[in-house]
Amino acid sequence: MRILVVEDEYKIANSIKKGLEQESLAVDVVYNGKDGFDLASSENFDVIILDLMLPDMDGMEICKNLRAASVHTPILILTAKGQLEDKVEGLNSGADDYLVKPFAFSELLARVKALGRRPKNSLGTILGLGDLTLDTIKYKVKRDGREIKLSRREFALLEYLLRHPDMVLTKDQIINNVWEYDADILPNTIEVYIGYLRNKIDNPFKNKKPLIHTIRGFGYKISEKE
Repeated sequence: MRILVVEDEYKIANSIKKGLEQESLAVDVVYNGKDGFDLASSENFDVIILDLMLPDMDGMEICKNLRAASVHTPILILTAKGQLEDKVEGLNSGADDYLVKPFAFSELLARVKALGRRPKNSLGTILGLGDLTLDTIKYKVKRDGREIKLSRREFALLEYLLRHPDMVLTKDQIINNVWEYDADILPNTIEVYIGYLRNKIDNPFKNKKPLIHTIRGFGYKISEKE
């Protein structure tokens, strides 16, 4: 698997390169946005690791330009800001996943491998499960053809669940990926937002199987299975 790292912080870039190479992955590194876009659009990579804050051309612009040029290589964005709006904007620009700095290398590696395993035809902007769809570009959610209005936080939570179908996600995983790393989270915050989603995604559709499940003692998952 060949990886492109676009990161202007030399220490972080070289640390990622070293770690990935130890996993027998081929890694190219560039340190500014223009070089990153030029390389990503002219050569073939399996995954692009892209920092949002870059000189010459920022990560958002790179994502948009690559997708406009029909380059559908999976993109993992890195952001130091940790703000929900940055994550949503990055995904809406065409990225496939995001990771907030600081992060554990093991988590970065897991996400890179997951993106690298994705079928090429699954890299669109529409996520779905059964009759539920989420459009990351148009910011729309539908079930059974009916549009569902969600808050930004609810949308981000549902998107995270849909990116990991049939997988049990712990509260810590949800907090780390949907909430800002420095946010003040109350003990029942996750339960409350899961409840909000159920009230919009499952409860109004009495003739449909529920999609959001609580796995007691472990966390939550979205699945068509019980």
